[in-house]
Amino acid sequence: MATTGFHVAVVGATGAVGQQMLLTLEKRNFPIRKLTLLSSSRSAGTVLKYKDEDIVVQEAKPNSFQDVDIALFSAGGNISKLFAPEAVKRGAIVIDNTSAYRMDPEVPLVVPEVNEEDLKLHNGIIANPNCSTIQMVVALEPIRKAYGLEKVIVSTYQAVSGAGAAAIDELKNQTRAIIEGETIEPKILPVKGDKNHYQIAFNAVPQIDKFEENGYTFEEMKMINETKKIMHMPQLKVAATCVRLPVETGHSESVYFEINREGIDVENIRTLLGDADGIILQDNPNEQLYPMPAYAVGKKDVFVGRIRKDLDEENGFHMWVVSDNLLKGAAWNSVQIAESLVKLGLVK
Repeated sequence: MATTGFHVAVVGATGAVGQQMLLTLEKRNFPIRKLTLLSSSRSAGTVLKYKDEDIVVQEAKPNSFQDVDIALFSAGGNISKLFAPEAVKRGAIVIDNTSAYRMDPEVPLVVPEVNEEDLKLHNGIIANPNCSTIQMVVALEPIRKAYGLEKVIVSTYQAVSGAGAAAIDELKNQTRAIIEGETIEPKILPVKGDKNHYQIAFNAVPQIDKFEENGYTFEEMKMINETKKIMHMPQLKVAATCVRLPVETGHSESVYFEINREGIDVENIRTLLGDADGIILQDNPNEQLYPMPAYAVGKKDVFVGRIRKDLDEENGFHMWVVSDNLLKGAAWNSVQIAESLVKLGLVK
């Protein structure tokens, strides 16, 4: 570990996102002088490697955050509610990857390519948005800045890794069993602990998280509300339909959007997105070039393609957006926020 830099804590270090956070911190060579890895009592004692050092994971307790500068949380909303205030009380800046604080008006909800300046408003806690929201707003922000936005309608095609390691295992086990002609007993998806569970292998499940009274799922309402908050556009018209597919990692989205400017064509949008930070344009129908989740895994960018003008709405366009939900959708966006805090001089 370096002799200079920051004391960083990772809460939920043994989970899928926590592991990606560690890999991302290492790849980015984030300035760390001390690294504390925390988890539940069940996972405490696990030994994880960071660079060439073996680090023992400790059980998270209030005093675990003593002298911590930056705490990355990804261990569930209840853990964040319990320990984030304790970390802040001890002087840490919390970057929370759960939904616990996202819609709290006192907590900035940040995607650095979109609203990095909101970090200056934090009171100790910064929220990392929902994975499907992140990739969509990264793709929409250059368009919003240049041409304005009136309406967004998104349908998502989300990977099972967004539901955790148990959902990945269920997909693999079901696939193997169905191919071998065995019976299956779904236990995880769409929502663990809910009254009904459905096959995910060779299927599409139009439910992610629980249903709200308005007929939308909690995941869909996250996308709707978070998009408005991140973009500072409470008046923006947003609708979402979120679907779980038998894909291990990488969320895909079909995004329809309407702009305020007349006379804009597909090439204007392509040029705009091709020059934007955090976006890789893959849009050449003649060469069958377009984003796909299998090829986005392990990459921190948001991939955009299939850009088309709507055939009926003069100011309407369609695009296809893909990203690794464990990286840009979680770990990388969290580390990117930490890098922005350093860049802006907000952590010392």
